[in-house]
Amino acid sequence: MEKELIADSTSEILNDMLEKIRLTSAMTMGYPVSRGFDYSELLPFLQYPLNNVGDPFIPSTYTVGSRELEKEVVAFFSKLFRAEEDNWWGYVTNGGSEGNLYGLYLARELYPKAIVYYSEATHYSVQKNLHLLNMPNIAIRSQDSGEIDYADLEKTISINRQVPVIIMANIGTTMTEARDDVAKMKAIFKGLAIQHHYIHADGALSGSYAAFIEPRPAFDFADGADSIAISGHKFLGSPIPCGLVIAKKSHRDRIARSIDYIGSLDTTISGSRNGHTPLFLWYMIRKLGVEGLMKKTRACLDVAEYATTALKRIEPLTWRNPNTLTINIPKPEVALVKKWQLASEHNWAHIICMPGMQKAQIDAFVKDLKQSKIRSAHLTD
Repeated sequence: MEKELIADSTSEILNDMLEKIRLTSAMTMGYPVSRGFDYSELLPFLQYPLNNVGDPFIPSTYTVGSRELEKEVVAFFSKLFRAEEDNWWGYVTNGGSEGNLYGLYLARELYPKAIVYYSEATHYSVQKNLHLLNMPNIAIRSQDSGEIDYADLEKTISINRQVPVIIMANIGTTMTEARDDVAKMKAIFKGLAIQHHYIHADGALSGSYAAFIEPRPAFDFADGADSIAISGHKFLGSPIPCGLVIAKKSHRDRIARSIDYIGSLDTTISGSRNGHTPLFLWYMIRKLGVEGLMKKTRACLDVAEYATTALKRIEPLTWRNPNTLTINIPKPEVALVKKWQLASEHNWAHIICMPGMQKAQIDAFVKDLKQSKIRSAHLTD
């Protein structure tokens, strides 16, 4: 009897939780998470302990994993990011922050005495990563759009031009999705005769689809990046947070060491690595391919344009960086921020038109915002 009661209680808790998630998922507009993906074909793999321990390109004595598919994922994005042939490497991470940590780690091993430069609009995790790696750093001003201030960057580097330069470039800032221009950074190096430099591109959201928009942003290896990190659970879509880091193989070789216990090389941040998330990413790119991802990009940009137009009718201060999914609005009342799970900073909030978001959701939010502004107007009369 006691076991039956526990079983009933467990089912009730899970059902209640599932219903809550179903409802709250439909009301998420301020955070970059995809919806509407279907990985039901992969459910049988949840019965097994998939662990891609060690380097994905070196076989391990533990073979219950998805490293062959992980290699395909890395190869797909290496080509998409125009990496140099035969000089690329990467792995599926636990998320964008780990990818950024890895890029900074490689840069530090290459230039131990370097200074790291990043804009004030950079994601909060970067400062944490710099603290973990004990790397000296300088914050650079941002433009109103959120893009780095290149004049301030050049001036600050020139003051310390005898020291190697590491730059954390934002390919989509957290709040405004502004993209730093890697080619402009390379031009600064040339103008100042900086010989020793490294650029890591944090493309958490925007880097995942930047290759599919015109004009193509300057963010990848052909533009001058040494490593690129993206998130897998954002634009691409995954039920488990994950990411991907791509780096030059010649840089990775500097930190590789052989581990007898796993029969592979230790080249990643974590030892045991999730074997299911590479499976999700592989499945997504296998089903969609480049053409499908381009179509997905156009659909999201179309919804973003629709949202911008609709919001401007009731909130003239609404704005959006070109070819992005993020729309910025003055921060609404607290009740609206909580209801629609809006991300906010200072006096601004944003909505992000991620895959799976429908125009009907935009209409519902616009209606709520309009009613909120009417209430506020009445209170001030």
